[in-house]
Parts: sequence; structure tokens; C-alpha cells
Amino acid sequence: MATSAGLLLLLLLLGQPRVGAGAERKAVVCAGTACYTAHWDKLTAAEAQSHCSKNGGNLATVKTEEEARLIQRALAQLLQLEAPLVTRMGKFWMGLQREKGKCLDSTLPLRGFSWVGGGENTSYANWYKEPKNSCTFRRCVSLVLDLSLPPLASHLPKWAEGPCGNPGFSVNNIEGFVCKFSFKGMCRPLALGGPGQVNYTTPFQATSSSLEAVPFASMANVACGDRNESEWHYFLCKEKAPDVFDWDSSGPLCVNPKYGCDFNNGGCQQDCFEGGDGSFRCGCRPGFRLLDDLVTCASRNPCSSSPCRGVATCVPETLGKSYLCRCPQGYQLDSTQRDCVDVDECQDSPCAQECVNTPGGFHCQCWVGYEPSGPGEETCRDVDECAPGRSPCAQDCTNTDGSFYCSCKEGFVLAGEDDTQCQDVDECEDSEGHLCDSLCFNMQGSFRCGCLPGWELAPNGVSCIMGTTTLGPPAGPHQGDDMGERQGNLVPSASTSSPTRDPKGTSKVAPTVRGPSLLPNAPITPTPPKTMVPSGLPGVWMEPSTHHPTASTGHRESTGGDFAAKQNDDGTDGQKLLLFYILGTVVAILLLLALALGLLVYRKRRAKREEKKEKKPQSATDSYSWAPERAESRATENQYSPTPGSDC
Repeated sequence: MATSAGLLLLLLLLGQPRVGAGAERKAVVCAGTACYTAHWDKLTAAEAQSHCSKNGGNLATVKTEEEARLIQRALAQLLQLEAPLVTRMGKFWMGLQREKGKCLDSTLPLRGFSWVGGGENTSYANWYKEPKNSCTFRRCVSLVLDLSLPPLASHLPKWAEGPCGNPGFSVNNIEGFVCKFSFKGMCRPLALGGPGQVNYTTPFQATSSSLEAVPFASMANVACGDRNESEWHYFLCKEKAPDVFDWDSSGPLCVNPKYGCDFNNGGCQQDCFEGGDGSFRCGCRPGFRLLDDLVTCASRNPCSSSPCRGVATCVPETLGKSYLCRCPQGYQLDSTQRDCVDVDECQDSPCAQECVNTPGGFHCQCWVGYEPSGPGEETCRDVDECAPGRSPCAQDCTNTDGSFYCSCKEGFVLAGEDDTQCQDVDECEDSEGHLCDSLCFNMQGSFRCGCLPGWELAPNGVSCIMGTTTLGPPAGPHQGDDMGERQGNLVPSASTSSPTRDPKGTSKVAPTVRGPSLLPNAPITPTPPKTMVPSGLPGVWMEPSTHHPTASTGHRESTGGDFAAKQNDDGTDGQKLLLFYILGTVVAILLLLALALGLLVYRKRRAKREEKKEKKPQSATDSYSWAPERAESRATENQYSPTPGSDC
């Protein structure tokens, strides 16, 4: 039964690829938890990636200088399999590519490229020259080396980018590619205590007899003795404990009493002890103990191999055969019980408002509008943004819980991107109901009404009535003494009277209206013209008003006394203004008369031209005229008649 099982295992091994004729030309280097294979084959980047992925890997990454040296060793082994090549540069695909539509980023080490297996982070880059700034085509990176020279440790392969190639067409200077395979652990190489040979077959179908580390799930084929008398043994790399990988064998292999401990130290890792009958056994130095394979030695201190990772510390147990990993405060062991992960203390809500978790701890923060109320930062209090010296508002500021808001006095509205400034409202322009019957003067935060010359402001401060004075909006007492100068108030003038006579000869007093005096910066908005109705006196017009001042609110509700015009003795300005009005009217009438006269002359000239056109002859005969009939009768008169004009 044992012979049948061994024969079956032998048949399985014979089906594995072996080094020799017809085998794929490739080299293998394993270290840490990864293996790298270098291949000869002129493929496109996509075909090379497909070849690697079929065996469970990807095109190789070169993220560190150590990884670059391992790949260089694989390429060196690959070059040794071939005869010396002529001097030329060769390229081997690696797993760094940039997809179509993604552009060059010279600020990053990878220049915008990303690894085939995912990710763009790296602490190592070795560009041959700066990549091309192209976004329209897919670009791939290859390793460049001189094929005629052995790779030197001081000259790691450079990176060169270029087209990824199309199926069926070879890419210039592409000689092969490099794959990477990752594993959860490695077994040590088997040590032989006598003559023999070991061949390893990896899970990615690579065969080698010189691996420094054998990946998990690899098979070892051991042939003991010489070629004529060979004894075959087969072993499998297994995981015997968490993160502990070893072969399913015990004792030295290929032991030969003829050699004893003289051949390869009997296959022992440390000490080899011979017996009297030619046998031998392995031993360990002080402080170490022999493992179950009877070949390998391990420290009696289980923490000597640093089994705990990260921030975890190793603590030996009392018997010294096992250990425990412990984590510092703020951490806890992960599922492997060998590493530590951070504890999220914020899940217990230790803070009053916001909790920020940090590696191994946490700290509290207050929301916007709050500040810590004490050194512990566990409680927060409201920030009074409206406090003196801190208010961002232009006028009024109201503090709220965790925030604030700005407001403006009446006559102003909020403005600015953050609604902290105030802007004056132009009531004279924005009002739809026309606050004033005649003139409207905008003020900072308010407005005033005024009247045209010959009219005066009614007691309601809005309407205009016919009067002996011209009233305008004086500066109110609540605006300060200098408000009139700053806001351009209308300063009314007093009216003066001069005697005149009516048609009956009676002497009357005619009002002389004086115009208002305006400062330059006072905006005046006239109210749209309204129908003027005649009063009982000839030549006097009054403006009807339908405005109700009681509709206004706030400080705009003013009595007639607030808008009463102050009279003064400056009558000359009013007379000049009235004279300007009269002259303007006369000029306008003259312009209309001139226009009418010009139109009349034009029409007359046009009529004459049309009359001439009608009298113009239409043919040659039109230029002749017929003699009157009487003249013809004269020509036929009897010249012998004693009486002219008769036949007698």
C-alpha cells in the first residue's frame, strides 16, 4: 500500500515542469513573503500580465530598493541561462502603467503611473529619463539593462516608459517580463545529511534547486544517493502553527554512516553529534532547544525571534515554551493575537460635543461657535461673537447659542457675502407707491419730501400745496447738526413779495418764489408728473395728491412740522431759478416755431417742384401752340372791304 502511494506521488511529480529541454526559460528568487520570476518572451504588456495572473501573480512591483535588488538577482540568473549576448539594451516589463486619459504628474515619484495590483504610493523610483507628457495613449513601464554585462549591485535597473504594444506586434527592445507572487509564509530550504539533490516545485509552476526560501504549499523532491542508486523522498511545505511554516519531515535527510557529521554538518542547523556505530544526531547550543524536525534549533526564549509585530510587546510564559503579545494603552490585539490595533474611544462618547480618535488615544473638540470651558476640554461654552471688539456686524449684532446674526437699522438692508454689512435703502427709487407727491430726497437710512418752485410742503410732509414759499426737506433734528452737509439736504428759501397791479388797477402783492438750495450729494428723485387742475384764480395750478402719509412706518411717520421749510432772505437765488425756467420755456417755444417754419418752407418748395413736373412737355408737338381762331379769320378778311372786319 505504501509502495502504491509512493508510486502515485512520483507520477504526479513527473507531470510537473522540469528544467531541461522544452522547459520555459525563467529564473526564480524568493525572499521574505514574495517570489520573483524573470522570463524571456517578446510579449506585449497585456500578454505579460495575463501570463503572470494565470499562475496567481502580477507583473512585478518595485516599491523599495530591496525589492529592486531581488528583481536584479532574478534577471542576473536569467542572463546566465543564455549564451553571452551582443552589446545592446534590453527591456523587461514591470507592473507600472498609466491608463489612457490620465496625464503626467511630475510632482509625484511615479509621475501619475500606478501599480498593476493597485496603489500609487512608493518610496522608490529610478527613472531612466522623464516620461512623456501624453494623455491620449496608454503607457507602460519596463526595466532597462545592458544584456551583455552582468548586473551590478550598485547599478539597479532603470525605469523607461513607452507604448504598451498591440497583440501580434512586438515592441522595440522588449526581451521579457518579471512577475511577482506573494505568499503568507515561507519554509526553510531542506538540509541534506549526505549525498543527494533537492528540487522544489512552487505553486506558480517554477522549478528550482537553489531557493533561499521556499514558498508555502511548495513540494520538495529529494533524491538521496548517487545516480545509480537513488532513494526518492517527497515533502510539502505546511503551516504547522500560526505564522509557523515547516516541512512534514523529521530528522536529517540522506543520512549516510560513511560520512557521518562530515557531510554538510550532518544536515544539522547547529551541532552534530556522532555515535559509535556511525550514526549521529543534531543538538543545539545553550539557550536553544531542538525543534520537532530534529534538525532545527530555536531559542528557549520564545520572544527571541520577535514574534509580536507593530507596537505589541512579547512576554514569555512561565515554562518558556510559549509567549503572549501585549498592547499599550489605547490598543488591543487583532485576530492574529500578534499585532495591535487602535481602540476607538469615541464610540463611548466621552466628549460633550465632538470626539476625534487618534492612534492610542483621543481628544475632544468644540463645535463652531463654542470654545472649551476648562483645561480638560470636556465641556464647551458658547462664544459671544457680539462682544465688544469681536462683533463682525456693521450695525446690530445678536448672539445666539453657538452662532450669531446681524441686523440693520430701519432704512438699511443686509449686504455683503456674509450678511454682516448694511447698505442704505433708496426709498425714492425702490418705492412703488411714490412716497412723495413731488420731489423725493434720499437720506442715509431715511428720505425727505420736497416741492417745486411755487409750491410748498403740506403739513403731512408728503403733499405739495400752492403757497408763497418753496419748501424743501430740512435737516431733521435727529440727524445731527451736520447731517444737512453730509447728506445733501434741500435747504428751502423764503419767499418775498413785490407789489403789482391787476387789470382793474388794484394793487396786489405777487409772490416771488425762491428756489431751494441743494448740496451736491443730495439725490433728488422727482415724482412722475400728475394732472394739474386749475384753481379758482387764473394762472394758478394745484397738484392733487392721493398719498396717505399714515401708510409709512417707523421714523418715516413724521408730522408736518418735521418737513416744514425754513424761510430765509436769499430771494435772489429763487428769482434766478424762476428766470431759468422762463428762459427755458421761451427757448423751447422758439425751437418749436423754428421747426414749424422750416416744415412750412419745405412743403412749399416741394409743392413747386411737383407743379413744374406736371407742366413739363411730354412730346415734340407739345412745344408748339395753335393760333387762335380770330387771328385765322383776320387772315381771310376782304382786303378791299371799306369796313375792316366785314365783307361789305
